[in-house]
Amino acid sequence: MDFELSEEQRQLADSVGRYLNDQYDFERRKKIVHSDTGSSDAVWKQLAELGVLSIPFSEQAGGFGGGAVDMMSAMQAIGAALVVEPVLATVLAGRLVDRAGSAAQRAELLPPVVEGARKLAFAHGEDGARYRLARVSATASKAGDGWVLNGLKRVVVGAPLADLLVVSARTSGSPGEAHGISLFVVAANAKGVSTTPYRNIDNQRAADVKLDGVQVRADALLGAEGQGLAAIEEVMDFATALQCAEAVGAMQYANDTTLEYLKTRKQFGQPIGAFQALQHRMVEMFVTTEQARSMSYLVCSKVDTSADPVERGRIASAAKIKIADACRQISQESIQLHGGMGMTEEMKVSHTFRRLTMIAQQFGDADHHLERFAALDR
Repeated sequence: MDFELSEEQRQLADSVGRYLNDQYDFERRKKIVHSDTGSSDAVWKQLAELGVLSIPFSEQAGGFGGGAVDMMSAMQAIGAALVVEPVLATVLAGRLVDRAGSAAQRAELLPPVVEGARKLAFAHGEDGARYRLARVSATASKAGDGWVLNGLKRVVVGAPLADLLVVSARTSGSPGEAHGISLFVVAANAKGVSTTPYRNIDNQRAADVKLDGVQVRADALLGAEGQGLAAIEEVMDFATALQCAEAVGAMQYANDTTLEYLKTRKQFGQPIGAFQALQHRMVEMFVTTEQARSMSYLVCSKVDTSADPVERGRIASAAKIKIADACRQISQESIQLHGGMGMTEEMKVSHTFRRLTMIAQQFGDADHHLERFAALDR
C-alpha cells in the first residue's frame, strides 16, 4: 500500500503544522482553555481559511470532497498541539448532514461551516448506551407538519459552542433496534433545548443536552425517517479514523518531549537517558507509536474506499483497539519517565496524557471494539 502523501496533502499538513507551531503554543492554549468559552474564534477562523473545515465535505456543500486520508496529516498536527477547538465534533456532525441530508439541506447548512462561521455538534449518546449506536431512547413525534423532540443526550462534545445540533431520535421501535432512528437538525438555542456545559478531563467543552418538547419543522429531518443508523455508523467510523490520526500526533509529541527530557535530566552525574533500562522503554514507545501510525493510515484509507460496511467497521474497530492500547501505553510511560513533575498542570505532557486517555474512551473503548470486531466476523 502506498502511504506517500500527495503534494496537496503535504502542503495542507505543512500549513496547519506551521500555524499551530507559531500561533498555538502551550501558553496560548492555556489561555484559551481558561477563557469563558474554552475556544478561540480567531483560531477557528484560521483553521477554516487553511482549509481544514472544507476538506471532508462534498463540493456541493462548498467543500473539497476529500476524505480521511486528506484530513489525516492535519489531524496529526491538531493532536500534537492539543487543539481544543471542536474540529472533530463539527466534522462529525457536518458529515451526517452531507451524507444523509438533501441537496437543499447541504447547500443551506454546510457552507457557513466551511467558512468557519458555524459550529456543529452531534447529540447522540444516552444513559446506559455504552457506545451502542442503536441504543437511542430520545423520541421524535409528528406534530402537524413538523416534529416534537424529547430526550436527554449525554457528553455532547462541542455542544456549548455549537450553533446547530444534529440530534438522533427514535421515530419508531424500541431502544436497541436498528430501525426507527432518525436524524434532525436543531438550533442550539431553540425553545426547549437546555444544556449543562462542562469541561472534560482533556479540557474540551462538552454538555448534557435536554430536549423538552422541542418543535422543529419537517425539513429538519435528515434523510429518510427511521433510516438514520446506517449513516451514523458510517460517519462514526470516519470520525474514529480521524481520531486515530489525532492520537498519533499526540503520541509523537509525548515521545519527542520525553526523549528530550531523558537527554537533559541528570542523575548520578549523567543524563538519565544513558541508562539502558530507560532506553528500552523509550524504544518500546517508539515502536508502539509507529505501529499506531501504520494502523491510522490503514483505517483512513479503508473508510475512504471500502463500500462494504462490514469491512469498514472491522477495520475501524481493529484500529481503535490498537490506538486505545497505544494511548494507554504512551501516556502512562511518558508520565512515568518524567517523574512526578509530569503530572503537573504546567507541563504539556500532562495535558497530552489527559487527551490520550479521553481518545482511548471516545467513540468506544478497546473492550467495546473487541466485541464489535468479533460480532462483525460472523
